[in-house]
Amino acid sequence: MSHQTYYRDNEAYAQHLAAWDGKLYAKFADTLRPAKPRGRALDVGCGVGQVVTRLAEAGFEAHGVDVSAPNIERAGKVSEHCRLYDGRRLPFPDRHFASVGALNVLEHVDEPEAFIAELVRVVDVGGRVVISSPNFLRCLGLKDYHPKMRGVGNKWRNFRRLREKSAQMKSAPDSVRFDKMEPIARKKFQPDDDAIVATNPVEMRFFLERSGCRVESVSCCDRYVNGLVDFALNIGPWRFGMFNAFLVSTRIR
Repeated sequence: MSHQTYYRDNEAYAQHLAAWDGKLYAKFADTLRPAKPRGRALDVGCGVGQVVTRLAEAGFEAHGVDVSAPNIERAGKVSEHCRLYDGRRLPFPDRHFASVGALNVLEHVDEPEAFIAELVRVVDVGGRVVISSPNFLRCLGLKDYHPKMRGVGNKWRNFRRLREKSAQMKSAPDSVRFDKMEPIARKKFQPDDDAIVATNPVEMRFFLERSGCRVESVSCCDRYVNGLVDFALNIGPWRFGMFNAFLVSTRIR
């Protein structure tokens, strides 16, 4: 059974997303804006429709898809362009959108490599692809919320794993795959405990480039922060080992 069936009728998941503060998705939504006025944008894993709503209010033709029926039921109340899909094949033709994005979705999909390729498929050449996920291989920073990130031992293992992945991309690129994780089962739903993919910016950039994109930026900040703080956090290579993985790319072929 696909892990994504876990979300199909998960009312707790929909309730969690409905309570999201606007600050959680504002940077993602604004980055997803198409370059041209009234351009067509797609939010994959649209939840209850907050990003779609923000884009539509800004004057864009915003669409959303999600694997959760309760999510789409809520999203349908704010936009007629949100629909249920199977989590694998996006129900749109090639090069249909000016921008496509996925916020905190990649870590939950069964085939993350194919998922990235599918995002790229439906965006037009010259269009933007935005992906944001937790950095489960983070080796810097405090306040870690997932066991894979906690403690000096895990941080050292994550650092070594990132180096191994980087070397593998050069020596055997066809063998590169995201590491998988066992989801954490809790009686009360908590975000990212149910993740099954150890997402990280190194591999996300690799698969975007293999799918025909040029990565424009890699950031460890998925939310708006003070400009000086943002600059300090992302000016150096340490951004690959901290916090989140927020990548902005352009399809070039």
